[in-house]
Amino acid sequence: MTRTFSPTPADVKPEWLIIDANDIVLGRLASHVAALLRGKHKPTFAPHMDMGDFVIVINAEKVALTGSKLQTKLAYRHSGYPGGLTATTYSEMLEKHPTRAVEKAIRGMLPKNSLGRAQIAKLKVYAGPEHPHAAQKPTVYTLDQVAQ
Repeated sequence: MTRTFSPTPADVKPEWLIIDANDIVLGRLASHVAALLRGKHKPTFAPHMDMGDFVIVINAEKVALTGSKLQTKLAYRHSGYPGGLTATTYSEMLEKHPTRAVEKAIRGMLPKNSLGRAQIAKLKVYAGPEHPHAAQKPTVYTLDQVAQ
């Protein structure tokens, strides 16, 4: 009789991947990174476990948005107080805090529970091409997409 394979914490072997976000559409980048953080690319994927890899995103300031989203799309956040909703355009967000724009897009594609919080902790986003994770020996992950 064949039994269903259920992974154990000993089966989790996280890798370090590096993605260059230069001229990649934000939504496509976010969906690929969210799948890597969840571990959906591995044959041992289990939806109830954190099977994903560590992902380093560099050049977050050079990410692309299609159409007029750069000026019209708004990112919202709330202070927790009445009337504390603030809206920021993505052009302003990419100018001041480019890492937040990428993190917000990826966080929205992860589960909204303790598992999703553990997976977003494996994400490292940097505005420029340098990162301090050379000791982990990350492998380059290329996204296959159509040129814009």
